[in-house]
Amino acid sequence: MNDHSKTLRLTRLALLAAIVLVLAYTPLGYIHIGPLAITPIMIPVTVGAILLGPTEGAILGGIFGLTSFSTCFGSDAFGTMLMSINPVFTFLTCVPTRVLAGWLPAVIFKALYRKEQPLRANTAFGVAALAGPVLNTVFFMGALVLFFYRTDYIQGFVTALGAANPLVFVLLFVGVQGVVEAAAGFVVSGILSRAVYPVLHRS
Repeated sequence: MNDHSKTLRLTRLALLAAIVLVLAYTPLGYIHIGPLAITPIMIPVTVGAILLGPTEGAILGGIFGLTSFSTCFGSDAFGTMLMSINPVFTFLTCVPTRVLAGWLPAVIFKALYRKEQPLRANTAFGVAALAGPVLNTVFFMGALVLFFYRTDYIQGFVTALGAANPLVFVLLFVGVQGVVEAAAGFVVSGILSRAVYPVLHRS
């Protein structure tokens, strides 16, 4: 990769990182419904993963994770409570999960995409676009259950929801929010990445 290509790649990464930060630190980034929030932040993360590759996807996911972790210092009630219980587990719930959620869609896309096979190419965009928000939810909730399920705080939600086990808790806790976030990410990320990819990869 020559210097010009590296500069273009860094510029594109910086642009997507800026979008992540704008969403994270403005009301545009989180639509709060109960203790969780619908967030479009995974859209630029997923688009970046598809367009730029696994490393850039992981970086964008890490930026998202760090902004999420920063809200645990008082600006988000749910995250602040987790922080008061265990700061290390809160970090692990917020950051590595998002790094993986940014990295894996790119890996999935690269494994599926074949330029000379239009149907397979379209499938790659769709599957990767859906993977971003779904994996974000799965990894975050998985870490939440792993690290905090037995705490009195989370058990309060378990009791309120009438969840019989951790899986039922996750399904009830995420609910419609997770479905809406996944659907929005699938549509928007899929359309954007499908439109822009041929422009960025003409060669």
